[in-house]
Amino acid sequence: MLLCDVDDGVATVTFNNPEKRNALSSEIRHALPGLLHALAADDGVRVVVLTGAGDKAFVSGADISEFAEQRTSPEARAAFDRTFADAEQGWRALTKPVIARIRGFCMGGGLLTALKADIRIAADDARFGVPAARLGLGYSFDGIEALVGLIGPANVAEMLYSARRYTAAEAEHMGLVNRVVPVDRLDAEVDALARSICENAPLTVAACKVGIREAVRDASRRDLDRHRAMVEACFDSADYREGQAAFLAKRTPRFEGR
Repeated sequence: MLLCDVDDGVATVTFNNPEKRNALSSEIRHALPGLLHALAADDGVRVVVLTGAGDKAFVSGADISEFAEQRTSPEARAAFDRTFADAEQGWRALTKPVIARIRGFCMGGGLLTALKADIRIAADDARFGVPAARLGLGYSFDGIEALVGLIGPANVAEMLYSARRYTAAEAEHMGLVNRVVPVDRLDAEVDALARSICENAPLTVAACKVGIREAVRDASRRDLDRHRAMVEACFDSADYREGQAAFLAKRTPRFEGR
């Protein structure tokens, strides 16, 4: 249910549960952390693209059919939450850029998955929302914190209290996605962006990602030593020398990530 294909530096991760609009089943949730750590360790991967199988959904949320078994007792809920905590460790380990290619439904846990991406590109048929209030379930602080940091408390309040669906245009207006494109241009737009990132120096891109990540954290929780070390590694790298040489020679640089 979780597929991964690597092509010329771009890893495409597909949430493959189309019968349930790519809902986050237990199988997907348990497979995701290991895949994220594997992508983080793979020097052949420079960019990760997240997408959903088919044309109906990116990810429609958690698999509600599993709730009776997995979200009823405190113990079951704790085990359910641990799968997301494990995935969070994987996301933290991944210093490569992540692009979310969003078509169709992007709801609840699917929206939180999209928020793990650095860049979100949506088709004009995409729909967004958090239906927790219509299901009567409690919504995690981590999810609220991520949304508030991106679109502000007023937008999050309306989204959570109303539990309504938002159009792609509304999502773009509030800053939930970077841009919206026609459905027939979505693949080309995402591919062009991924390829352009692949052409750049991987160490620099990784340092930028970590810097952005730390910038939005509370100051007391920032790991600035790690970021400084990554910046210094850029200046000590062969890619830094290659970038200067290519600029002076007026040619395209060939970066190797070292």
